[in-house]
Amino acid sequence: MSALRNYLNKIKPQFEKDGKLHAFRSVFDGLETFLYVPNDTASARGCHIHDSIDSKRIMSMVVIALLPALLFGMYNVGYQNYAAAGSLSSASVFELFAFGLLAVLPKILVSYIVGLTIEFIWAQWKGEEIQEGYLVSGIIIPMIIPVECPLWILALAVAFAVVFAKEIFGGTGMNIFNVALVARAFLFFSYPTEMSGDTVWVANEQIFGLGNTLPDTFTAATPLGSLAQSGASTASLSDMIIGTIPGSIGETSVICIGIGALILLITGIASWKTMLSVFVGGSLMAAIFQYSDMSPLPWYEHLLLGGFAFGAVFMATDPVTSARTETGKYFFGFIIGVLAIIIRVMNPGYPEGMMLAILFANMFAPLIDYCVVQSNITKRLNRMRTNK
Repeated sequence: MSALRNYLNKIKPQFEKDGKLHAFRSVFDGLETFLYVPNDTASARGCHIHDSIDSKRIMSMVVIALLPALLFGMYNVGYQNYAAAGSLSSASVFELFAFGLLAVLPKILVSYIVGLTIEFIWAQWKGEEIQEGYLVSGIIIPMIIPVECPLWILALAVAFAVVFAKEIFGGTGMNIFNVALVARAFLFFSYPTEMSGDTVWVANEQIFGLGNTLPDTFTAATPLGSLAQSGASTASLSDMIIGTIPGSIGETSVICIGIGALILLITGIASWKTMLSVFVGGSLMAAIFQYSDMSPLPWYEHLLLGGFAFGAVFMATDPVTSARTETGKYFFGFIIGVLAIIIRVMNPGYPEGMMLAILFANMFAPLIDYCVVQSNITKRLNRMRTNK
């Protein structure tokens, strides 16, 4: 790495103000920041509170936390294909994972290539430094879509989300809505047949001799889809927890999502207040629906199915688009949990409600923080008047 550092230092003057490659300064800064540390850091003097966390380390830690769910999602893609073909018993774990890897990897590549290209072009146009914010969104987007989503549609969704949910607001740290969820919303409302139904959840073509080509008439609904259609879930409790059920690539395994949650909580990256309150709000609302006979599912199964756990851990806790006051995090998470279950139960045409719940809460996060701050100001003023 010292050789790379020396090489970067050698060519860096070419990208400075009077250098021949000054027009590409943002590209060089982005590469240097990605490889090492951000260019802008607090000075050693002054009234600063120093710690070892910067935006790049935060993004990297979130990506690490996502890996268990992503790797299991690849395995589950293979599992569902071989199970649908009736050849599961003859396939090894390696074959299942290899098929899933080949099916999912193109989606990850498209997400990063399209998203980072737009970020590079935008930074070059604005003359700004390239930021690391898309590192997380770029991996989350492929994880929250069906495996059969066409690559060209995914590319359109990524482009829309990066431009209209991030860059026009000012870039990383300025966006109001979660970028990955905006991409999913674009897909859902623009191409609903590619994001819902019974034909998009299982990979149905061989890839380099791996997997099975399934009949065109093959269908497989998610447990929530089956619940909306027939009033009964098709998955066992163990399958829900382990994740061997049809669903979006990275959202099925509660165990792997839980591992990611522990990583985020231990490292202090995510707020336990937001995460816990999402589950509390969802549990309460699901219990109300269960005991009022409006939902046939036990309340705890709502927390295990669909994107509930994934959304609570990785998207509701987004530090940019969630509430930032400590008290506000409780309200923010609780609203998400309640709304997700209400949408899921009350709208039979839309069995998964986590996406809309988080986007709705993103919209009200600034208002929640404002109310909390004003409440604290009022309490302090009253305390001062009382002491006088």
